Amino acid sequence: MLNSKEQFMKEEGTAFPGKTYVETLLKPLFNDQKNHLFDVMFRIHRAHVVMLAEQGILTKQEAKTILTGVNKVAEIDHKTIEYSPEFEDLFFMMEFKIGEEVGSDLAGKMHIARSRNDMGEAMYRLVLRDLLLDGIHQMALLGSVLLEQAEVHLDTILTAHTHTQPAQPTTLGHYLTAIYDVVERDIVRFWNAFETVNRSPMGAAAITTTGFPINRERVCELLGFDGIMENSYDAIGGGDYLLDSATVIITAMTNTGRWVQDFLKFATTEFGILQVADPYVQISSIMPQKRNPVSIEHSRSLASSAVGEALSVVQMIHNTPYGDIVDTEDDLQPHLYRGFEKSSRVFKLMRAVITTMIVDKDKAKQRTYESCITITELADELARHHQVPFRTAHKIASLVANQTMAEKKILSDWKVDEINTIIIEQTGTDAAKLTEKQWQAIICPEMFVRRRSIRGGPNPLEVKRMIATRKVELNSHIKRYQEITSELLKRNEKLMRIKLHS
Repeated sequence: MLNSKEQFMKEEGTAFPGKTYVETLLKPLFNDQKNHLFDVMFRIHRAHVVMLAEQGILTKQEAKTILTGVNKVAEIDHKTIEYSPEFEDLFFMMEFKIGEEVGSDLAGKMHIARSRNDMGEAMYRLVLRDLLLDGIHQMALLGSVLLEQAEVHLDTILTAHTHTQPAQPTTLGHYLTAIYDVVERDIVRFWNAFETVNRSPMGAAAITTTGFPINRERVCELLGFDGIMENSYDAIGGGDYLLDSATVIITAMTNTGRWVQDFLKFATTEFGILQVADPYVQISSIMPQKRNPVSIEHSRSLASSAVGEALSVVQMIHNTPYGDIVDTEDDLQPHLYRGFEKSSRVFKLMRAVITTMIVDKDKAKQRTYESCITITELADELARHHQVPFRTAHKIASLVANQTMAEKKILSDWKVDEINTIIIEQTGTDAAKLTEKQWQAIICPEMFVRRRSIRGGPNPLEVKRMIATRKVELNSHIKRYQEITSELLKRNEKLMRIKLHS
């Protein structure tokens, strides 16, 4: 009778890979590879074989035959491929299938002067390059909608908050332009990560390059990379392109989660200034009056989840050796794929919400008359036109605000004579008395906003100017995105069309 260890080993097998290793690692990794790396793997095969032929390492006929096999196997629907314990991973399975088309010896020559190390790094970079570009595209679309709505709401008076409390009047256009600015900075961060990622490690081989006379720059060109990772050790050992990819997700989704939280607040019945359009709300199964803004809720949840995925990347790389190590490979990559995918969903959802949102301008304006949020203007007016020291003016404004709140009034309940009595008591003179016109301007949210015409302020003309400049910068991002994606498509089409003449 077998003891427990013998029974376990009988079921596991005595050679690599054991059953548990297959079920817990190889099979899940295989599925991730086929879903994300299949196409880029064959792109690398083509570029490498073309270079080998151009360098005379393969004959033109050998290369043509290999490419015929590569292109035929590349036509397989990757969704139909199932893991087989006969092969360690997708790479070996596809090399075997190419061998079935052209012969195993010839298929083996395809791997001259490269390793799964530089090939793997190149595959990851190609996938991340596309994910970063998609993120830039989605953020640009969101940014466009933000600016459109900001222009619509140049004059929509809104309460600005600090420390979660009503602070001062602004406009919805001013607020949405501020959100755009955050999104635009995230676009710049994505571009910076793209520049780090879009470098070719091909030719580094395992870690020290190769003794074959390869042309690294040619493979780089064929794959559409901007340049090579020159130091071969760095090409294999450096994981900062993964960190850059992760940290842009963390920053963008943290930034987005903050203003998404605001949108949820604005959509509450208590605030009641934003109504989410019908396609993006869910009705309660038991409470028919409910209009649950689930699209915004899901956006916040997905943003948090994307941050979690990206933080996992940072944690997995932390304290790993500088070199080829599985911590930075197939176990890690899916966290990035999911992080970018969730980020994209957030951008799409909030773009839909913002495009279709309904704003109650009257209620938003009415709220600005509450909580004494124009009271700063009393202090400013006294200091600006009546030469009252600002600290004295601030004390007067504070007294008025405190008494207003204590008596549950709003500023417009005050008569100018009552305000002047407080001013005289605090200054000891009637030289700083306000006129009725001055007092009405002080308590008017629109006047408060109009007077804030300093660069970057909420004055509608200033916000309109800001929007115009931001449209120019956004168009530059869109143009760059279009040029790069078009160029990458051309590079790939050119690679597919290359004919090797004997």
